[in-house]
Amino acid sequence: MALRTAGRTSLVDSVVEQLRAQLAEGEWAVGDRIPTEHELAGQLGVGRNTVREAVRVLVHAGLLESRQGNGTFVRSAADPAAVLHGMRHAGARDVLELRVALEAEAARLAAARRDTHDLLRLRAALTTLREEGDRDADADMAFHLAVVEATHNPAFVEVYRFFSTQVHEVLVEALGDRAMPPVDIDAHEAVVRAIESGDPTAAEAGARELLRVPMETVTALTHPR
Repeated sequence: MALRTAGRTSLVDSVVEQLRAQLAEGEWAVGDRIPTEHELAGQLGVGRNTVREAVRVLVHAGLLESRQGNGTFVRSAADPAAVLHGMRHAGARDVLELRVALEAEAARLAAARRDTHDLLRLRAALTTLREEGDRDADADMAFHLAVVEATHNPAFVEVYRFFSTQVHEVLVEALGDRAMPPVDIDAHEAVVRAIESGDPTAAEAGARELLRVPMETVTALTHPR
């Protein structure tokens, strides 16, 4: 299937959908490297920033994998969007409740299964989060993904990759310009300490506490008294 030139409206969404179609139709096999940002931008008639954002969406969805210095590769041709499409129709509080359940269990498993590499990655993610704070939402997402990856459960990781993208989209749609509370670095630090110490109970409790304030904020904004 030839790529269509994207229109002027919703360029990123247009590119995302066209790339999804390419993957579904087998244009690139699992493990293949997709064309460069420059090549895709030329084929689509859009800017490289638009392509970069679209690729980022598909990386978060688990369809693509970005390897620094090597390019972007096909991770999966099976789009989980068809299975989890109903999540788009859920409310912000609904998806946050599910996020609490997933991340609490992930933290519990991580505390029991983490290895030295996981701990180094968690500390690196925490350092980046501390440096970037609210300036980079990807830093927070990278931290939580590092916790999930420390479960050493590939099914958990794949579901969470897609789910985390859906959470962001639902919150943006539900809250608009209304602000969420700032990232609580101390709460993130507490989760890391519990995982480092191998304490599943403390890690689970820490993950729930980390998400308590965001949950209360979303509840107040979407269900005012």
